[in-house]
Amino acid sequence: MSDLLVLRIVTKILMPFILLFALYVQFHGDYGPGGGFQAGVIFGAGFILYGLVYGLDALRGVLSSDILRAGFALGLLIFAGVGVAGLLLGGNYLDYNVLASDPVKGQHLGILLIEFGVGLTVASVMISIFYYFAGRGR
Repeated sequence: MSDLLVLRIVTKILMPFILLFALYVQFHGDYGPGGGFQAGVIFGAGFILYGLVYGLDALRGVLSSDILRAGFALGLLIFAGVGVAGLLLGGNYLDYNVLASDPVKGQHLGILLIEFGVGLTVASVMISIFYYFAGRGR
């Protein structure tokens, strides 16, 4: 890996921008194209790039398997929790109108939480799949 100096430096420079773009896609998904799934794929691809360039052990030092398991479990719990909160507040499952006193604010809050849960789950699952395939020969 030491002979890939330019690739390592470019990856280290681009990583913050990749993750920042994923955040932009995550939070701009309310207003235009994008959202949780796309942001999760970009986050996952950024960390997979890091793992491809620096090695699987370096990536596991940044994101352990326990953190990834907690990530996709938390993402699922957020998604399901928003639905259950809608039920407990007197609406239907995933009915965002009841999440706030103003239905428009409730819609915005519900979509933001749902998209965050989806993004967290997708990124965690993508990186976990990379771990399983990359570590097969070990």
